[in-house]
Amino acid sequence: MSPDEKSLKRSVLIVTAFAAFLTPFLGSAVNLALPAIDKDFNTTAIELGWIPGSFILSSAMFLLPFGRLADIVGRKKIFTYGISLFTLSTFLIIFSWNIESLIMFRILQGISGAMIFGTSLAILTSVFGPGERGRAMGINITAVYTGLSSGPVIGGMLTHYFGWRSIFIFLVPLGIASLYLIFKKMKPEWAEAKGEKFDWKGSLIYGISIAFFMYGFSKLPFVQGWIFLGSALVFAIVFLLFEKRIKNPVFDISLILRNRVFAFSGIAALIHYSATAATGFFISLYLQYLKGFDAQTAGFIMISQPVMMALLSPFAGKLSDRYNPGIIASCGMGLTATGLIMLCFISELSPIYLIITMLVIMGIGFALFSSPNSNAIMSSVEKKYLGVASGVVGTMRMVGQMLSMGIAMMLLALYLGQEAIVPKTYPGLIAAMRTGFLIFSVLCILGIFASLARNRKLNRNNL
Repeated sequence: MSPDEKSLKRSVLIVTAFAAFLTPFLGSAVNLALPAIDKDFNTTAIELGWIPGSFILSSAMFLLPFGRLADIVGRKKIFTYGISLFTLSTFLIIFSWNIESLIMFRILQGISGAMIFGTSLAILTSVFGPGERGRAMGINITAVYTGLSSGPVIGGMLTHYFGWRSIFIFLVPLGIASLYLIFKKMKPEWAEAKGEKFDWKGSLIYGISIAFFMYGFSKLPFVQGWIFLGSALVFAIVFLLFEKRIKNPVFDISLILRNRVFAFSGIAALIHYSATAATGFFISLYLQYLKGFDAQTAGFIMISQPVMMALLSPFAGKLSDRYNPGIIASCGMGLTATGLIMLCFISELSPIYLIITMLVIMGIGFALFSSPNSNAIMSSVEKKYLGVASGVVGTMRMVGQMLSMGIAMMLLALYLGQEAIVPKTYPGLIAAMRTGFLIFSVLCILGIFASLARNRKLNRNNL
């Protein structure tokens, strides 16, 4: 390997890892700030759910289209636009004047997240070949989990001492630093599908189906929710039929129909994130409302899960370069399921050491699942589809998070209605949490089978 190649690989790793840190940090920090935002804007439990939910929804809507667009116009270009929009929207949130304006700016942040996540893995895969890709992805996912682990601590401290807006003030210079690194370190461009047409119609249909699905989920079990879910299903079918007959689709259906590894790895990712994403949301509310901890203390407790993710992800990624990543990912999902099953028995009297133990088990499971699963997906497609594959990885994560938050919001609506979270509604909150963890446990157990289903076709020679 020439010195120039080494320098490029190192630069890409640094830039993508730094960018990968930003949005997870924000997500985990915002979870800790929810009670403070509630106090500032006097929100309902459902409105609180839309603060993380709006980001997830807009990211899910745009991830796949931006992944495809990056293959055509250039991955670095879309990546750069994403960091720029992230920095701008973060700055605007500082000046939010009510809950509606905050949610609107969070939607912009979600779009920027789609640009970042829809390209970062594709850029890594473009530069790192088989045998070293898993390690690179492990480092990238470590940056994600470092963001997740530092978010509760730094976010909790900032919220406790300076108010929730200080989280966004803290992130603006980091976004500017990311842009500096891109222009200084990342010189090449990657666009293997250059010249192909972008599927605007398919992207629009896809976006509408995702939006209807998320909104419908949040309105269950009322009739309005079922109407939107039915409409989402219709649009999803129209999308699949439309994509099957056009020349340059935003999503090539054959990737699912003819590629078993790609299909089942994507399904496994979707199920895993669906079963875990709302855990942080629930635990944050539990620690601050039911246990009475301040944001800083709650942050130190919640750090136990992402710390395990950050510590073990490089090891898991490297392991997936040598051994069957499907088996490693399946073991990880099994551990996650174990932690979720334990959380089903949570109560107001549960000792903190038990909560930390459950989070640690889930953190180990998450680490063993994420980078091997991403390695399996990205290594199963040819180069011209790397942006789409990266978009699929991100979309499965965001749709999974969206489903998870949708389940959480549905349960809050069922058990609390439009009530605020106050002492008289605490029994409803704990009942919603237990029901949620039970649903998530069942999902995760099903996910183990989806993860194992690909393993007959997946071995080291495929990577």
